[in-house]
Amino acid sequence: MEDSSMCPGSVRSLPLLGFTISLISLHVPRLDSVSFKVIGPDRPIRALVGEDALLACHLSPRMSAESMEVRWFRSTFSAIVHLYRDGRDQVGQQIAPYRSRTKLLKDSIANGTVSLRIHNITPSDEGTYGCLFQSPTFYEEAALELEVAGLGSTPHLSVDGYQHGGIHVVCESAGWYPEPQVLWRDLRGQRLAPVMEKISQRTDRLFDTHIATVITDASNQNLSCSVLNPRLGQEKTAKMHIADVFLPRTNPYQVALSVTLAGVFLLILLASYCFWKQHRGKDAQQAELKEKIQNLQSELEKEREILRSELENERGKSLAELGWSKVSKNSAMVILDPDTAHPSLLVSENRRSVKWRGLQQDVPDNPERFDSETCVLGLEGFTSGQHYWEVEVGGGRTWAVGVARESVRRKGWIKFSPEEMIWAVDQCGSHYRARTSPETLLPLTGSPRRIGVFLDYEQGLVSFYHPGMEAPIYIFTTSFTGQLHPFFWVYSPITLCS
Repeated sequence: MEDSSMCPGSVRSLPLLGFTISLISLHVPRLDSVSFKVIGPDRPIRALVGEDALLACHLSPRMSAESMEVRWFRSTFSAIVHLYRDGRDQVGQQIAPYRSRTKLLKDSIANGTVSLRIHNITPSDEGTYGCLFQSPTFYEEAALELEVAGLGSTPHLSVDGYQHGGIHVVCESAGWYPEPQVLWRDLRGQRLAPVMEKISQRTDRLFDTHIATVITDASNQNLSCSVLNPRLGQEKTAKMHIADVFLPRTNPYQVALSVTLAGVFLLILLASYCFWKQHRGKDAQQAELKEKIQNLQSELEKEREILRSELENERGKSLAELGWSKVSKNSAMVILDPDTAHPSLLVSENRRSVKWRGLQQDVPDNPERFDSETCVLGLEGFTSGQHYWEVEVGGGRTWAVGVARESVRRKGWIKFSPEEMIWAVDQCGSHYRARTSPETLLPLTGSPRRIGVFLDYEQGLVSFYHPGMEAPIYIFTTSFTGQLHPFFWVYSPITLCS
């Protein structure tokens, strides 16, 4: 007789099948509940032009990412820098500037750590990168900031003949980023004023310098030209010694001055003789004249003191007028304009808050919309008056607030600076900056939860505040034309306060 316990349809197999189904049913919810965070560096990553940059992210808690999708991208989800999917690199998905320039380091991918190496860094690589991990049931991303710096060539000094009564010396250097600072110094380390200065940016965004000074006397015959990278705090210097034989023996200006002084001296002697001859014995009149001159000098000194005091009072008054308690009285109702929002930004129904989703929404690609930078503008524009609003940045680590002209570029990469008609401050990691050219680091501590923005259109002022603290964080001064709108760069959630 056959043993029925070995048949597929045997009743005795049902308990085993039920146990298997129970295990599966218990395991499926656990798969759905798996979540993680993506952790990136807490400060900007710095790389030199022509060298490699290493961007790193890891999962928390630690888990394998071998079967996940790992995507590195610029400010838009579709601007792929490098894509890892189905266990291999998808090089055909990269945007053109990064093809053949990236390598994903997967030595620790089983522990949830991946690093992206970008070869041959250029200034165009500077900016914000996204790092996204996606499993079948969950995804999360982090933002990273890459700063690029370039040390240019050692300055080249050359003599360009005689000009302006002295020797015309030229200092040239190339290949700097960001815009460098150039200084002439004499033997004692004192700064020399340039007679010409030109710092130009090439098509590859690197800066070249051409600066000149004039040496007119032997005290400055030893001189140096230094070009400083403000981001790195490093400089390159070239020195030159000019022999006495090449310096002009006689300065024509000194000759003219000497002749003039000699003539004036002779006229004074002649006038004194005539005066003495005509008014001999009139010492009282001379004393009276001397007293009048002294009184006049005293009156002039008093006028100077009064003017100096008035200037100090005006300066103090101006600072008081810019105190938070004064400017916050000019409250403006600001709402967001969804038609300008980048496709990956989600604007709330009341248009008072916005957050970054990472994935792009299906929205119209109208001319007003930002397509590369994750920015949005306020709906109402200003062409006059004083306006103040506060922004809840929520302790986030990547944001910018300020104002922008209505004609600001919406398409392609944008440099947040007054040259692009944007006046803003931002936080990137642990750094707070005024977006000037070059950037100005702000001495802020902690993570502010609110930032106040004040616009005085007629005075050409944009100032920023910790609400409740009188002194401004930073003040931009300029002159405005056209319509200005509140400006926001969003990676951390942002909410407009009442």
